[in-house]
Amino acid sequence: MAASSPPSRPRIPGSGLAKGLAVTLRTMTKKTVTEQYPDVQPDLPPRSRGVIGLFEENCTVCMLCARECPDWCIYIDSHKETVPAAAPGGRERSRNVLDRFAIDFSLCMYCGICIEVCPFDALFWSPEFEYAETDIRDLTHERDKLREWMWTVPAPPALDPGAEEPKEVAAARKTAEKLAAAQAETQQAETRQAEPREDDA
Repeated sequence: MAASSPPSRPRIPGSGLAKGLAVTLRTMTKKTVTEQYPDVQPDLPPRSRGVIGLFEENCTVCMLCARECPDWCIYIDSHKETVPAAAPGGRERSRNVLDRFAIDFSLCMYCGICIEVCPFDALFWSPEFEYAETDIRDLTHERDKLREWMWTVPAPPALDPGAEEPKEVAAARKTAEKLAAAQAETQQAETRQAEPREDDA
């Protein structure tokens, strides 16, 4: 014997309209969360990924960022330059000089791998995001444009007051203390020598 389906309730005419109006009334009484951009700028989190800035002085043209980029959107050109010997009898050295550093933001997927792998802290995240263009070719930012973004990079967050002192800072402080102690000893020795002796009197 086949199972009988439960009897359906008769539909009240206009019930769907009443449900829709109830949702509308509930929404009308709530506070709106719409941000009136661009009149009101959004309050971005401190680690927002907007655009990448280049600190050119730190770049050694190691090409790590371009090699690790999954989108191949970083273009670097360089040439070798010979540096004369620092001391007589020393040998000349060669170093890479940056000619071009460009990032194509129409290809970039903002993964941050280039910033993570840079061993010399030449690339930084900036929270700036208003760089839309009408022509896609203008989204390739050359090194001058990337340098401009560096001025919008926020300062790093302050260290926890209870945190351990970084090794680099501790080593630099110890060296400075040793130098100060050595200079104080030298000054004391000089003042002792400058004082007249009782035998000379």
